[in-house]
Amino acid sequence: MGVGSSTPMAGWQRANVLAAAQYLRDVVTRMPDDTKAQTVYQGLLEVLEPARRTIRQQRELSEAARSSVSMREKRAGSERRRTDRRRVNLGSPAGVERRKNQRRTGRDRRTRV
Repeated sequence: MGVGSSTPMAGWQRANVLAAAQYLRDVVTRMPDDTKAQTVYQGLLEVLEPARRTIRQQRELSEAARSSVSMREKRAGSERRRTDRRRVNLGSPAGVERRKNQRRTGRDRRTRV
């Protein structure tokens, strides 16, 4: 049985996975703080019942999507500018205006006579 394959397990494979899951269930009941045993037990249950894995993945994806939306909303409010920068004349970047006169004085170059 490969990763992601949908072929059913042979009887002996299912029996071995079930025996391992039962052993880990006993370990978890004796030591409830053992997160590694709890995770392995849940993984074995997902092997025995693939619908469990699908439900877990959908739940994790929906939680991740929900948290990303809330983070985006939170960030958008704090990053919004108070005033529009384009309407404020800050002057030239060097601090001194380098042009001596207006470039388009007199007749406009775009009009032809």
